[in-house]
Amino acid sequence: MNITAENVWVMVSAALALLMTPALGLFYSGMTRAKASLNMIMMSFISAGIVGAVWILWGYSMISGKSVLGIFGNPFTSFGSADLVGSTDLIKLGFSATFAIVTVALISGAIADRAKFSSWVIFVPIWITLVYCPLAFMVWGGGLLSPGGAISSVFGQVIDFAGGTVVEISSGAAAFVLALILGKRHGFGKDPNHRPHNLPFIMLGAGLLWFGWFGFNAGAATTSAQAGLIWVNTLVAPAGAMLSWLVTEKIRHGHPTSLGAASGVVAGLVAITPACANVAPAAALGLGLVAGAACAVFVDLKHKFGFDDSLDVVGVHLGGGLVGTLALGFIALPVNGKGGGLFYGGGLQQLVAQIVAILVTLAVSGIMTAIIALVIHKTVGFRVSHEAELAGVDLSEHAETAYEFGSMSRSHFNALPHVAAIPHVNIPVSARAAAAVPVSARAAAVASSPAATPAVELQRDTQADPA
Repeated sequence: MNITAENVWVMVSAALALLMTPALGLFYSGMTRAKASLNMIMMSFISAGIVGAVWILWGYSMISGKSVLGIFGNPFTSFGSADLVGSTDLIKLGFSATFAIVTVALISGAIADRAKFSSWVIFVPIWITLVYCPLAFMVWGGGLLSPGGAISSVFGQVIDFAGGTVVEISSGAAAFVLALILGKRHGFGKDPNHRPHNLPFIMLGAGLLWFGWFGFNAGAATTSAQAGLIWVNTLVAPAGAMLSWLVTEKIRHGHPTSLGAASGVVAGLVAITPACANVAPAAALGLGLVAGAACAVFVDLKHKFGFDDSLDVVGVHLGGGLVGTLALGFIALPVNGKGGGLFYGGGLQQLVAQIVAILVTLAVSGIMTAIIALVIHKTVGFRVSHEAELAGVDLSEHAETAYEFGSMSRSHFNALPHVAAIPHVNIPVSARAAAAVPVSARAAAVASSPAATPAVELQRDTQADPA
């Protein structure tokens, strides 16, 4: 078998990076309400399905093909990937696909509880094609921000080893735009039921994200020494961020929380992503400490400025991406004794290059996401109805619920047909709302009602929630 250690490492790293997407679904599922938890997992899973298809058809060509104005690769260079069969380029294709998958999946957290699943399915391939692929080509594929590119030749070469701009800032900016276009959830900032329903899910999801991130960051390492540096930095930055987030939480709110610990880990992973191969371990720890405290503050800005970033994608991924990308202007290690950040005597050049790359990413992602989302929103609609939101997007979008509260006390198996398989079923608003009432509340209502009344009727805008 003719296979090198490099081939094996990249394939293993690709598998680790692919695990990040279902881990993200689990993380997001725990952060939302019980009646939207399946929808969040589905938004991550469908991203993998769609992007996997896009990537072999034209996506990989757009990040690696012949340059078109330095903005994207020719999508027909390897359309369908048939010409790659028999070469190790398929390994690169598979590894790069995992980055695209998790990037678009990240965005979904900002619109939890209120987005149409069908509209998300339309959004994913268009966003990958018009936003992610051009940015990936510009930074990594020989485009405007790559070595020798038109922008980098003027402002200096940006450092972004694993995706601070391409993955984190682009997804955070897109999440912010979508949150503005879809508007706030019903009861945002007022309804106490808008809180995580399953903290163990969150902790497990964050742990799996951390595990997968070692492949995400280190998969492109070219030497064992570089891989070791990346691995250690991917360990210590999240560790520092978790500690500083908890300290910040304790000072500001009086208690360190499990949600804060998980969020701190993710903030540190985000911040170290662009810098993982270019900073010393002590600097990575310092970066994590700064990112954790900063993101703990950033996530509260949505309440101050009044935008509903449901699961803190903007605060953690845009905020952490900005911190990590800018930090390289200060703490980047010199290469062969040259360059480096301000703290290593490298001057302002690296900081300028980082700022320019951030501005380009914000402009491309922000503007293109706004165009894509507005077209979808004004045509097929991007947001579910008010009634569907109150009933829960799991039920309204998937005809499923994550938890069968009503059957938990039964001692026998009740084999009911799937709701979606019954063509004549039309769930009224009152029935859907009743399904959202906790078991104890429904039992009490039934006990106090006349025997002839088989169901509990609630008002149209009832906000009862099993979470």
